[in-house]
Amino acid sequence: MSVSLGIPMVRGEDAGRRTPAVPRRKSRRIMVGSVPVGGDAPVSVQSMTTTLTADVNATLQQIAELTASGCQIVRVAVPSQDDAEALPQIARKSPIPVIADIHFQPKYVFAAIDAGCAAVRVNPGNIKKFDDKVGEIARAAQDAGVPIRIGVNAGSLDKRLLEKYGRATPEALVESALWECSLFEEHGFRDIKISVKHNDPVVMIEAYRQLAAACDYPLHLGVTEAGPAFQGTIKSAVAFGALLSQGIGDTIRVSLSAPPVEEVKVGTQILESLGLRERGLEIVSCPSCGRAQVDVYTLAEEVTAGLKDFPVPLRVAVMGCVVNGPGEAREADLGVASGNGKGQIFVKGEVVKTVPEAQIVETLIEEAMRIAEEMGIEIGEDGAASGPGAEVVVS
Repeated sequence: MSVSLGIPMVRGEDAGRRTPAVPRRKSRRIMVGSVPVGGDAPVSVQSMTTTLTADVNATLQQIAELTASGCQIVRVAVPSQDDAEALPQIARKSPIPVIADIHFQPKYVFAAIDAGCAAVRVNPGNIKKFDDKVGEIARAAQDAGVPIRIGVNAGSLDKRLLEKYGRATPEALVESALWECSLFEEHGFRDIKISVKHNDPVVMIEAYRQLAAACDYPLHLGVTEAGPAFQGTIKSAVAFGALLSQGIGDTIRVSLSAPPVEEVKVGTQILESLGLRERGLEIVSCPSCGRAQVDVYTLAEEVTAGLKDFPVPLRVAVMGCVVNGPGEAREADLGVASGNGKGQIFVKGEVVKTVPEAQIVETLIEEAMRIAEEMGIEIGEDGAASGPGAEVVVS
């Protein structure tokens, strides 16, 4: 029997195969520190610190938390001289590449480059006389090997384009980005990444589609000011799903009015759902349904909590009736088909035991640990993986 952990099992001649992803857009490849962006590189997940950048210890602590949650690139705000002066220490000690986020003052662009930041994000719409500084910025960035993200935002679009289009239309966002790119290109600088963010997913999607057709620069996806956690998650999932499913997008940031670790979790889950990142733990469970014969809600929540941070890609089905239950449980890596106060436990497509409802959660957790052991992975009390199979674990 063929099983691919974290990926639905397929029987017959297609066993072990996965539906191929849509071809990625052909984009130029850049390096943001140690992380490749564009080309055939995997789509990376970014977030941004919420601390005062000048508070080096607090900023590094938050970067450590983001790194542990799966963040691959982090952005820090640089609105003041104190923040700029903190950049060398942060860039040197951060475990992941640091991007300096610059607004209003072009002098901080040069400070970020000198500090050793992996990249610099500039917003042409709100940096005074930015176009006059492009030549200097291009030379400094080129000499240091630092890429530039041209980050166009609907809320801070250049006044000239607002007057031309009347509002932040997709065409206005794209024109702004391509105009600034052309200024860098005049100086031979093409180590560029672009974003054209809007709070309306429909506008944002169209802007990125137009931009993708007009250039080969790698694209950073984002719905700006997406809102509180629930609303922002929905907006981001809709927008990213529409674009990434068409091969558009090289790196993402989910913008939520929530702790940045939550942004990383949502972004990672979006990529996993689209097959753009190997799946971690995935719970397949019943929706609200009158056929359920056990408390599926509680079972699913308890299994999720019991396997939190489980370091093995695993699909677990928690099912509550005989209609879809056996089929879903059989197709998962591990599952239960419940009914009449008991549950059939499936492992790799086979029923291994039947247990009372009260023992379903503990049995599933035990079987998950057994699967890890069979892969040569030992899981400690802190959830850390070790052993000869631990290198297959995806962070």
